[in-house]
Amino acid sequence: MTSSAAPTTSPGAHGLPVAGPAATRRAALRLVRRDGRAFALMLVLNALAAGAGLAGPWLLGRIVDTVRDGGGVAEVDRLALVILVCAVAQLLLARQARYVGHRFGERAAARIREDYVDRALALPAAVVERAGTGDLTARGTTDVTSVGRTLRDAAPEVSVAAVQALFLLGAVVVVAPLLGLCALGLLGGLLAVRWYLRRAHRAYLAEGAATSDLAELLAATAAGARTVEALGLQERRWAASERAIAECRRTRLRTLFLRSVLLPAVDVGHVLPVAGVLLVGGALMGRGGVGLGAVVAAALYLRQLSEPLDTVLLWLEQLQSSGAAFARVEGLGTVPDARKAAAGAGPVPAGDRIEVRGVHYAYPTGGDGPAGAADRAAGDVLHGVTLTVRPGERLALVGPSGAGKSTLGRLLAGIEAPRRGSVTVGGVPVAGLDPEVLRQHVVLVTQEHHVFLGSVRDNLHLAAPGAGDGELRAALAAVGAGWAGELPAGLDTELGPGGHRLDGAQSQQLALARVVLADPHTVILDEATALLDPRTARHTERALAAVLAGRTVIAVAHRLHTAHDADRVAVLEAGRLAELGTHDELVAAGGAYAALWRSWHGGRP
Repeated sequence: MTSSAAPTTSPGAHGLPVAGPAATRRAALRLVRRDGRAFALMLVLNALAAGAGLAGPWLLGRIVDTVRDGGGVAEVDRLALVILVCAVAQLLLARQARYVGHRFGERAAARIREDYVDRALALPAAVVERAGTGDLTARGTTDVTSVGRTLRDAAPEVSVAAVQALFLLGAVVVVAPLLGLCALGLLGGLLAVRWYLRRAHRAYLAEGAATSDLAELLAATAAGARTVEALGLQERRWAASERAIAECRRTRLRTLFLRSVLLPAVDVGHVLPVAGVLLVGGALMGRGGVGLGAVVAAALYLRQLSEPLDTVLLWLEQLQSSGAAFARVEGLGTVPDARKAAAGAGPVPAGDRIEVRGVHYAYPTGGDGPAGAADRAAGDVLHGVTLTVRPGERLALVGPSGAGKSTLGRLLAGIEAPRRGSVTVGGVPVAGLDPEVLRQHVVLVTQEHHVFLGSVRDNLHLAAPGAGDGELRAALAAVGAGWAGELPAGLDTELGPGGHRLDGAQSQQLALARVVLADPHTVILDEATALLDPRTARHTERALAAVLAGRTVIAVAHRLHTAHDADRVAVLEAGRLAELGTHDELVAAGGAYAALWRSWHGGRP
C-alpha cells in the first residue's frame, strides 16, 4: 500500500540535497550538546593526561642538569620515580578518556542513525522518486557508517592528540622561549594541511556523489535485468556502467592526489623543528644563553609532538571523508518534514468531495528562478483540468499512454502539488494535509508494491496495527488472496529472503489487503492489478469494489472493463480532460472513448 503524503518544495530535480558547512557545524554542535557532560569529561581527562605527559621531558632535562652539576644518585632516582608515576597516570587518564570518548561516539552515532531513519521516512514520496533509491541507500549505509566510525574512533583520538599538541607547544615556550621559535618549522606542514583542507571537502563530496550515482545505476540495472536482456540493452547499460565507474575512479584519484601531497609535506614538517632546536640550542649553549637540560627537554617535547600530529594526520582524511558524509546525511534535514510542517496546520476536510480546478502541472526541471518556471510551464503534462469527484463515486481515468492519467492520480493523492490551480478534499488542499489526516481520506495504490521482512501478519499490521486475525483474514479474502490460508504457518509465515517468497500477483494482493484494512474513504488505483492475469484481476477488482462499496474509488484504467463498471469515465488526451460521462454516454457520443472501446473490444460497440 502506498499512502499519499504532502509534498514539499523539491530540493533539486536530480538528487537529494547536501547540507552546507554552516548547517553541518550546527548539527555537530547539537550532537555535542545532547551529550555535553560526556564530551566535557572527555576533554578534562584528555587535558589531565596531556598535563601528566608533559612532566617526563621536563624531569629528564632536570636529570641531565643534575648529573652535569654533580648531583647525587638519590636525586636522580627521585626524579626518575616521578617520571614513572607521571607516565602511569598519563596511561590511566588517557585510557579513561578514550573509554568516555568511545561511549560518547557510540551514543552520537546511534542518534544520527535514528534521525536519519526518521527523516527518510518523512521525505515526500515525490522527492524520493526524483532522487532515486541509490542516493538514499548510499547515504543510509556508507555515509552513516562513515560518520559513526568517525564519532566512535576519530573523535576521541583527535581530541586527545589536539590537547597533547597544544600542551607540548606551550611547554616548549615555557622551558626555552627562544627555542620555542623553532616550532615555526611546523608552519610548513600547516600550510600543506591548509592547502589540503581547502580542496578536500569538495573532492570528497564529489566522490560520494559518484558513488551514489554508481549505486543507483547498478541497482536499476539489476532490478531491470530481464528488461535489459529482452530489449537488447546490454551494451548500452555496460557503457553507462563504465562511465559511472570511470567517474568514481576519477574522483578517488583526486582525493588520492591530495593525500599524496599532504603526507610528505607534514612528515618533513615534523623533522625540521627538532633539527632546529638542536642547532639553535647548541649555538645558544656556547654563549651561555640556555642550559643543556632545556635543550634536551625542548627537543624531546618537539619530538613527542610528532605523535599527536601523526594521529591528527592519520584521521584527517577520515575526518574530511566523514565530514562530507555527514553533510550528505544532514542534507535530508533540509527537506521540510511534511509531518511537522502540516501537523496542526489548516482546517480538517469538511466532507469527502474532491474538487480539481484549473490544474496545470509539470514535473520539476531546471532551477527555481524565472527560467526554471518557464521551463516547467512549457513542459506541462496537465493543462487546465477541472473535475469533481463525488463521494462514493467510482470514477475511471482512461486515455492513451502519456495522456496524464497517473499524474492526475498523484495530484489527487497529494503526492504532487499543482503548478497552477487547486486540488481539494472537503474544501481543503490535499497537498497541505498532515499525512496522518490525509491517509484517513485518500490512499494511492500503484502497480509498484513491497513485501516487508516479517510475517504476513506483520505486513498487514502496517495498515491496521490493532486488527485481529479475523480482520486480517477477511481483508485477504476480500481481495481473493486464498493462497494465504495455504501457507505453512498461516499468518505467521515469514516472508522475503529466508522465508516464503510471494510472486508478483500475491504481493499485489497483499498490498490491496492493506488498503482494505486502512479503510480510507477514497482509494486511487493506478494499475493496481497490472501484475495479475486478466481473470484474477477481474475477480480482485470486483471483490475490492464490493468491499469498498459506498467509498470513492478512482481507477487509472488500462483495461477498459474497469471503465465499463465505473459510474463515470474521465477521458484524458494530451493532458486535457477530453470527455466525461458514463460508459454508455461516451460510447454513444462516438468520440475518443468510443474509439478506445472499439479498439479494445475488437471493433464491437
